[in-house]
Amino acid sequence: MCGKFTAMVSWRRVVNFSQSLTIRRDDGGPDEEVTYGVAKPLPVIVWDHESNKRGVVPMRWGFPHPKDYRRPQPIHARSETIETTKAFAEAFASGQRGIVVFKTFNEGEETTTNTGTPKTIQWTIDPRDGIPRGFAFLWRRFQLTDLPQPMLACVMVTVPANKLLRDSILKNDPDPRMPAILEPEDWARWLGEVPTAPDEAKAVLKTMEGVNWKMAPEPKKPKPAKPSKPATPESETELF
Repeated sequence: MCGKFTAMVSWRRVVNFSQSLTIRRDDGGPDEEVTYGVAKPLPVIVWDHESNKRGVVPMRWGFPHPKDYRRPQPIHARSETIETTKAFAEAFASGQRGIVVFKTFNEGEETTTNTGTPKTIQWTIDPRDGIPRGFAFLWRRFQLTDLPQPMLACVMVTVPANKLLRDSILKNDPDPRMPAILEPEDWARWLGEVPTAPDEAKAVLKTMEGVNWKMAPEPKKPKPAKPSKPATPESETELF
């Protein structure tokens, strides 16, 4: 299941589907791709009822584990049971729903080596349209005794995988899942900026079918070069 995705640096301030066409980096520098992963802070779009507008709030990906807040678990919420699962029900019903924009996302293919050892191959899925599509997230505020301030944490909502993924990368997965990707017209309902009953909010969590995404194995990171040994100065060479 997805545990990593990318976006453009400038998209950290995006709050609307089409905003990437005009938004630029705060520092005026060249735009670049950034990678987000589990336990890292994400720029989550939320609806602020007091100011009556959207905003971006940093939140950790992964709710704190009951026995160790530093451990992110869970990191995903199944759409089918989002309103009944204890960890998510209150946040979903109370409208603590957010959106995180992305450019590409990763899925793991479960396979085996020639010797039968289990192996996971990471694939990068690219919609190839260059616009900030939105993942559905849930978020909560946690009061933790070991922290001076509340922790804001979020989980990614997932749906059954589409045919493209089921027939390829996830063909060996007994329960193939993918992130819930929101249609542009559903952003307002998911965020709760328009009156939305819980069942209406759940209805926007759909599997995105009929896509022509590009899928490629994630490039392996080059191994760091070993530092070369400094040459021994001739004056220090021992003579026999």
